[in-house]
Amino acid sequence: MMGEGLTVLKVGGAIVEDPESLRQLISDFAAIQGPKVLVHGGGRSATQLATRLGIETRMVDGRRITDDNMLNIVTMVYGGQVNKRIVALLQAAGVNALGLTGADMDIIRSHRRPQRNGIDYGWVGDVDRADGDRLASLLRDGITPVIAPLTHDGQGNMLNTNADTMAQTIACALVPHFTVSLRFAFEKQGVMGNPDDPTTFIPHITEELFAQLRADGTISGGMLPKLENALQALRQGVAEVRIGQTVITR
Repeated sequence: MMGEGLTVLKVGGAIVEDPESLRQLISDFAAIQGPKVLVHGGGRSATQLATRLGIETRMVDGRRITDDNMLNIVTMVYGGQVNKRIVALLQAAGVNALGLTGADMDIIRSHRRPQRNGIDYGWVGDVDRADGDRLASLLRDGITPVIAPLTHDGQGNMLNTNADTMAQTIACALVPHFTVSLRFAFEKQGVMGNPDDPTTFIPHITEELFAQLRADGTISGGMLPKLENALQALRQGVAEVRIGQTVITR
């Protein structure tokens, strides 16, 4: 199996939460040849459930503050509702999918994020490692992991964890077993100079260009960690990275 092509696809919450785009995702993902892993978000659904339950959603730099109540909600939504809906649809499309969080089989271990600039993020996890050997054994058995953006700390605590970082860590952990392609799918064509202007699509980004675009403010907000994760994956041996249709190279 060494060297066989593997696809790790990270899908943003907006895609998995809209019925039409979810149907298209299932069709496209089922058509990918060879072993594959799906990592998904689901933040909009979590926010909607929190609102219905009268629980305030607080975000800092695009990251959800996760107190005890919010942890219950994201565990229910990410690990339950969203994850199992995707698994059931993939099964119907002929993909033998298995829904997981990082706690299952201890595949992704994290630590609770320390306070930063006086901000307590609560039960937010920063990834320490992924177990590529165990994931590879599932993949060799013809199983397609579908991974929710939740991890654990080994001390009995679930942690709300950035799905982009999880996808990058998983891709890197599988490098010893496969030739890995990492793709980030979201509602835009790819990386944009101006998110509201489709004519500003950037087809190819190198490490050098990224440094320029970050310095001049062309790329900011949530796209920064995506690109940082993409470049980190390339440094650690991932063969190909795409953000939408934008090709990322070193």
